[in-house]
Amino acid sequence: MDNIERLYKCYEILSEAGDKITEHVAEYKEILQAVKGTSKEKRLASQFIGNFFKHFPELSDTAIDAQFDLCEDDDTQIRRQAIKDLPKLCQGNSEATVRVGDTLAQLLILDDATELQQVNNSLLSIIKLDTKNAITGLFQQITTGDETTRERCFKFIATKLLTMGPNVITKEIEDYIVEEVKKALQDVTADEFHLCMTILGATKLGSTITGHAELVKLATEQAELNTVDADTLAVDDEVVERFIQCATAAAPYFSKTIKSTQFVSYVCDKLLPINTWNLIATAVAQDQIQLRLLKVFAEMITNTDKLDNANERINAVYNVLLEYMPLPKLSDEDTADVPPSFQFSHAECLLYALHTLGKKHPSNLTFVEDAEKLKDFRARLQYLARGTQGYIKKLEEALKGKSAEELKTEENQLKQTALKTTSNINVLIRDLFHSPPIFKHDIVLSWVVPKNGKLGKRHVPITFGDKGSANGNQEQEQQQDKKSRPSNEQKFYSPPSGKYSGKVNSNYGNNNRARQRGGGGGGGGGNFRNRRYNRY
Repeated sequence: MDNIERLYKCYEILSEAGDKITEHVAEYKEILQAVKGTSKEKRLASQFIGNFFKHFPELSDTAIDAQFDLCEDDDTQIRRQAIKDLPKLCQGNSEATVRVGDTLAQLLILDDATELQQVNNSLLSIIKLDTKNAITGLFQQITTGDETTRERCFKFIATKLLTMGPNVITKEIEDYIVEEVKKALQDVTADEFHLCMTILGATKLGSTITGHAELVKLATEQAELNTVDADTLAVDDEVVERFIQCATAAAPYFSKTIKSTQFVSYVCDKLLPINTWNLIATAVAQDQIQLRLLKVFAEMITNTDKLDNANERINAVYNVLLEYMPLPKLSDEDTADVPPSFQFSHAECLLYALHTLGKKHPSNLTFVEDAEKLKDFRARLQYLARGTQGYIKKLEEALKGKSAEELKTEENQLKQTALKTTSNINVLIRDLFHSPPIFKHDIVLSWVVPKNGKLGKRHVPITFGDKGSANGNQEQEQQQDKKSRPSNEQKFYSPPSGKYSGKVNSNYGNNNRARQRGGGGGGGGGNFRNRRYNRY
């Protein structure tokens, strides 16, 4: 009798043994030995091991290891079969379920799409069989696995596990997921931090005020806002990047109830003092890092409480704003035709911040009390207004008379987007140019769009141009409701050449996360150094 026939014979004996199946240990051992045989023997062994696994608990470790060996076979067909058969080992066996969950979590790094689909299917199967123990295995890899494995596990939880519905994700299971993700946050990379916050935001924490407060608290802890030395300047790239990432994660949860004051105060105290500001990200694309910081600062500032030391903190905003509002050039023959150079996106963020803080603290605008400073400020505002209005005029001329179909082209959509930032700036200038400044207009920041009747941040913002940027006020957003939304793919818009050409940032609105490092011993992403950070 050849080996294949013998395997079928063992299967027949075990199938027909009934209550006496435990007397046929030898036959089950023969099946386990077949994992070292030919390809056909291995495929049969994979199918048979799980069928009788529960009857031979004394051989459970051997059987599990045999099945795992098949999952690592050189033959793709054998691997797929073995992965497909893994859930058989989990029926009524909690220890096996944890081990299988752990192994399937490791296999999430497979590149072959068909194999990976089988891994996902098997994971989902054991989760339906024994949810708690299956995801315990998953979290074991989050604790001990390399960076690639950890990321894949987090993504599986975010995109697969949490979509399985209330029959699987019961209150007990959701509580367990929240608890384990919080533990994982003690030692995460930038990418992992955002995946953790995405997962937590999709649980009960994302749907209640209490939950929002907890998410903000987690982001605050990761940003280490409570532990920074008062005399330390926050110019280290890691510190700045960590703050941007944590503030970005917290920003959606700030509200009239949950205040952003601690984050806003940190920016004013640690990042905006002009000597610090000019040192931020000098080794990388400084404009891009600074713009990302200003964008999240502007998003948060709406929900800040009244600030302590308001004079100093508003002055910090004011002084950085002056960096983006140059004084008028001398009008002589040599400079008359040189166009003003404005970074509109930076200016929008800072004007909005000054406008918002001024509305909360009208008596703390110290530059208003200084005649020379006020004169200087108004001259800069006037010069910026000239550039902005000229830019708006060119954009409106470019869009005038376009049909609805023509307005859907990438270039024209981006021109409409460019119109939003400059329009916002124009509105803010009108209020701030008053003597004293007034604060009667409310604007919607250009990268924020209405979503389901509420304002929400655009997940993949449109970008354009060369060194600043532009996107939206509410009135124009409403006027353009019938127009097609821009593509989510990032595109670049070159502003019109000529007198009012503005610098437009090629990474405008780009809140890119630090990129994933390869698997193994950790590594930096984006501007992060090549290691994993304790607490980010």
